Amino acid sequence: MKTMWKSILLAGAAWTAVSGVAVAQESNGDTEVGAIVVTARRTEETLQSVPGAVSAFSERTLDRLQATDLTGLQGAIPNVTLSQGRGSSNATNIFIRGIGQPDALQTFDPAVGVYVDDVYYSRIRGTQFDLLDLERVEVLRGPQGTLYGKNTIGGALKVVSRKPGQDFRANAALSIGDYNQVEAKGAISGPISETLALGLAALSAQRDGYVTDPVTGAQYNDKNTWAVRGALAFTPNSIFRVDVSADYSRDDAAMTVGQATSTLTDIFGTPLIVVANPPPAFNFKTRTTTGLPNSTKLTHYGFAGTVTANITDNFTLKSITAYRNLTTDDYIDIDASQLSLGDVFVGVDQNQFSQEFQGAYASGPLSVVGGLYWMQEGITSHQEAYANDFLGVFLGFATFTRTIDDDLNTRSAAAYINASYDITDTVQITGGLRYTSERKVYSRTTSTFSSNPAFTATPAFAFRDLSETWTDTSPMVNIRWKAAENVMLYARASKGFKSGGFNGRANNPGEQAAYNPEQATSYEVGLKSTWVDGRYLANLTLFTNDYEDFQARVSGTVIDPGTGLPSPELTVINAGKMKTQGVELELAARPIPGLLLDAQIGYLDAAYKNFADARFTGFGGSRAFQTPAFTPEWTGRIGSQYEVLFGDNGSLTIGAQAKYRAEMALAVDNTATNSATHLPGMWDDSVWLFDARVVWESADKRYTAGVYGQNLTDELYKTDAQEFSSVGGIRTAYYGAPKTWTLRLTARY
Repeated sequence: MKTMWKSILLAGAAWTAVSGVAVAQESNGDTEVGAIVVTARRTEETLQSVPGAVSAFSERTLDRLQATDLTGLQGAIPNVTLSQGRGSSNATNIFIRGIGQPDALQTFDPAVGVYVDDVYYSRIRGTQFDLLDLERVEVLRGPQGTLYGKNTIGGALKVVSRKPGQDFRANAALSIGDYNQVEAKGAISGPISETLALGLAALSAQRDGYVTDPVTGAQYNDKNTWAVRGALAFTPNSIFRVDVSADYSRDDAAMTVGQATSTLTDIFGTPLIVVANPPPAFNFKTRTTTGLPNSTKLTHYGFAGTVTANITDNFTLKSITAYRNLTTDDYIDIDASQLSLGDVFVGVDQNQFSQEFQGAYASGPLSVVGGLYWMQEGITSHQEAYANDFLGVFLGFATFTRTIDDDLNTRSAAAYINASYDITDTVQITGGLRYTSERKVYSRTTSTFSSNPAFTATPAFAFRDLSETWTDTSPMVNIRWKAAENVMLYARASKGFKSGGFNGRANNPGEQAAYNPEQATSYEVGLKSTWVDGRYLANLTLFTNDYEDFQARVSGTVIDPGTGLPSPELTVINAGKMKTQGVELELAARPIPGLLLDAQIGYLDAAYKNFADARFTGFGGSRAFQTPAFTPEWTGRIGSQYEVLFGDNGSLTIGAQAKYRAEMALAVDNTATNSATHLPGMWDDSVWLFDARVVWESADKRYTAGVYGQNLTDELYKTDAQEFSSVGGIRTAYYGAPKTWTLRLTARY
């Protein structure tokens, strides 16, 4: 087992390798390295003064990273993996330090909280959005239970949009590229009166699919999105400010499909399609089921209102009220073949209402943030599973469909407080506490319909009004020492939890049992420093997480007492314990005018301490020998750009970046039962991705024209995987985009 000391030595070697090629946040001296203002602790402060592991990205930095959606941040944040959700065009899988939730099923909660303008998005569906008219993105690593609450056991990702003000501002961008990509977006904001300002932003993005069915010619993994957002800011006086926003987006894409990586069988294990082990190299061609609609649809909208009252110079009250609604109609060919084994339709209607009252006090050495939070969420879904080939025609199952209708209601309430006190001019201590009470009520009915009369409209499984209430108290304490003018050391201990729930894939009696919350306790020490008038930056973080009761979906097969046939078992259990520890480096430099260099490096050692699974009889009923999913040992990025000034003729910037991710498991079940041998389809090898850009910018910075290339070596790499081996041996891998080029024209006023 690797030790933390080995982690430190390896990180030191990484520092030596890149310390001469580290990088700055912005160009042309626009921003001192690390001077970006964030609200990670719910108050405004510079990034370098936050005693915790936080990465932040301004609009210009996002362009330098060539990030147009959240997955574009992959590699730019140590020990973070981001990818488009498996089989979905509208979900994002986020893992921070080995903790996350890759399954978009409506009853499973995320493990990394996503916030847009301080409004929590309670599902991972609807988070695969384009970055439109942003001020910044913040990523907080480690449990954030005190200030952000449940389901931030891995961390939090905050998107902060631009607010309208009294200065007129407008921008527009047009992008064209490979696969018939056409994207147009723009924003405008400014004053309507001395007290009222309005902002509008819109986006339209289309692109053909990367994946093709070689027989039908149908295309998959495309993009077809449009979105609008409006915001009003009302400032009647120096005391009150009211911000109101509304947004609406639609996604009308084709299916997202991958590659079958293991032999597909019927219910008795008879091979139907034999797949080599390892499977052949993916060529962006996949067979799909004839007649399955090639469609995934999402409609997502919401309203939010924030009222800020500066009661005194030292005391501020804030109210944040929000409503969101999300509907999806997704068809998914889970088995990625012409067979009808794991084809499904998933229709979800989700809404949430949240209210937060927050108070902030700052005077002398003391600052306090506290508040109350309440959220009510309702989710209904209708699902259909098509298994004609799985059950076998010889049993009279020429057609077989199982329907699932369920309803989940959640009520979550919390109270929190976070206080900081400056013991001396250089030492600050902070403590926080949050109490959460959450109640869930769940109902589910399944029915089967078949050409076999014995199975027509058979109520297979039903239960009503299962309910459970969980409570949690999450503490946090840290100490910050300002060792020098631009050098800060800190130590932090924190706890977070992920809510318990009910299994939305329960097929057999007993699988509907509630599973308990997860808990993670984190210990972290760090150094943040800038040098030579802010031209150089070096941040170092060491952490260890104790992760308990992690929720794992395990596969198996039982005999249905009614039919005598094997029935897939998809149980969610609190499997055991995991420990993650590692080192994170963020380096930046502006050594000479015009040259920007940066590097982000993460080392992660993740291992199960307990993982109980009775199927693994050869290992004493334990799977602790397996590698946790989405825990690559190394993640990193090295970037550089050089800007040449041409006086009144503007400037030309040439930039490049290399992103690395070590070998990684893509599913919890990544070995066969009672085997320690890796299943090749459930793993991806280490991968390097190379991007580059050339951008001309006018002298007044109003106009830009740039050419952007991504994955320039056309690297074939996996991003995610589905493991449903108890249903016909399904193991499906999903792949990242091939090489692409984009021309982008931008105007700003």
